[in-house]
Amino acid sequence: MSSQQSTVKDMISSLKRQRDELKLQIHLGSADAKEEWERLDEKFQSLVSRFDPLKQAVDETTEDVWESLKLVAGEVTDGFHRIRKSL
Repeated sequence: MSSQQSTVKDMISSLKRQRDELKLQIHLGSADAKEEWERLDEKFQSLVSRFDPLKQAVDETTEDVWESLKLVAGEVTDGFHRIRKSL
Protein backbone atom coordinates (compact mmCIF):
# COMPACT_ATOMS: atom_id res chain seq x y z
CA MET A 1 0.00 0.00 0.00
CA SER A 2 1.36 3.40 -0.95
CA SER A 3 1.91 6.15 1.59
CA GLN A 4 -0.86 8.26 0.05
CA GLN A 5 -3.25 5.33 0.12
CA SER A 6 -2.42 4.62 3.75
CA THR A 7 -2.98 8.30 4.60
CA VAL A 8 -6.36 8.33 2.88
CA LYS A 9 -7.36 5.05 4.54
CA ASP A 10 -6.46 6.48 7.97
CA MET A 11 -8.29 9.72 7.15
CA ILE A 12 -11.43 7.81 6.13
CA SER A 13 -11.27 5.66 9.28
CA SER A 14 -11.03 8.78 11.41
CA LEU A 15 -13.92 10.40 9.54
CA LYS A 16 -16.04 7.24 9.96
CA ARG A 17 -15.42 7.29 13.71
CA GLN A 18 -16.30 11.01 13.93
CA ARG A 19 -19.35 10.44 11.74
CA ASP A 20 -20.61 7.63 13.97
CA GLU A 21 -20.11 9.75 17.11
CA LEU A 22 -21.95 12.70 15.61
CA LYS A 23 -24.77 10.51 14.35
CA LEU A 24 -25.48 9.50 17.94
CA GLN A 25 -25.62 13.15 19.02
CA ILE A 26 -27.36 14.68 16.01
CA HIS A 27 -30.90 13.90 17.14
CA LEU A 28 -30.39 16.40 19.96
CA GLY A 29 -29.09 19.09 17.62
CA SER A 30 -30.74 21.90 15.78
CA ALA A 31 -32.42 21.71 12.38
CA ASP A 32 -29.40 23.50 10.86
CA ALA A 33 -27.08 20.84 12.24
CA LYS A 34 -29.31 18.12 10.81
CA GLU A 35 -29.32 19.77 7.38
CA GLU A 36 -25.55 20.11 7.43
CA TRP A 37 -25.28 16.49 8.57
CA GLU A 38 -27.24 15.34 5.51
CA ARG A 39 -25.07 17.43 3.17
CA LEU A 40 -21.85 16.19 4.77
CA ASP A 41 -22.97 12.57 4.85
CA GLU A 42 -23.47 12.74 1.07
CA LYS A 43 -19.94 14.13 0.67
CA PHE A 44 -18.57 11.44 2.97
CA GLN A 45 -20.27 8.70 0.95
CA SER A 46 -18.80 10.24 -2.20
CA LEU A 47 -15.34 10.25 -0.60
CA VAL A 48 -15.61 6.58 0.34
CA SER A 49 -16.87 5.61 -3.11
CA ARG A 50 -13.93 7.45 -4.72
CA PHE A 51 -11.39 5.82 -2.41
CA ASP A 52 -12.52 2.22 -2.90
CA PRO A 53 -11.54 2.05 -6.59
CA LEU A 54 -8.39 4.02 -5.83
CA LYS A 55 -7.10 1.44 -3.40
CA GLN A 56 -7.62 -1.19 -6.11
CA ALA A 57 -5.37 0.72 -8.51
CA VAL A 58 -2.43 1.85 -6.36
CA ASP A 59 -0.07 2.48 -9.25
CA GLU A 60 -2.68 4.37 -11.26
CA THR A 61 -3.35 7.06 -8.66
CA THR A 62 -3.07 10.54 -10.09
CA GLU A 63 -2.26 13.75 -8.28
CA ASP A 64 -5.66 15.22 -9.23
CA VAL A 65 -7.55 12.35 -7.58
CA TRP A 66 -5.34 12.61 -4.49
CA GLU A 67 -5.94 16.37 -4.21
CA SER A 68 -9.67 15.88 -4.75
CA LEU A 69 -9.85 13.29 -1.97
CA LYS A 70 -7.97 15.58 0.42
CA LEU A 71 -10.27 18.48 -0.43
CA VAL A 72 -13.47 16.51 0.18
CA ALA A 73 -12.07 15.01 3.39
CA GLY A 74 -11.15 18.50 4.59
CA GLU A 75 -14.65 19.77 3.84
CA VAL A 76 -16.20 16.88 5.75
CA THR A 77 -13.87 17.40 8.71
CA ASP A 78 -14.64 21.14 8.80
CA GLY A 79 -18.35 20.40 8.61
CA PHE A 80 -18.12 17.92 11.49
CA HIS A 81 -16.43 20.63 13.57
CA ARG A 82 -19.22 23.11 12.74
CA ILE A 83 -21.86 20.57 13.77
CA ARG A 84 -20.06 19.85 17.04
CA LYS A 85 -19.95 23.59 17.81
CA SER A 86 -23.67 23.91 17.16
CA LEU A 87 -24.65 21.00 19.42
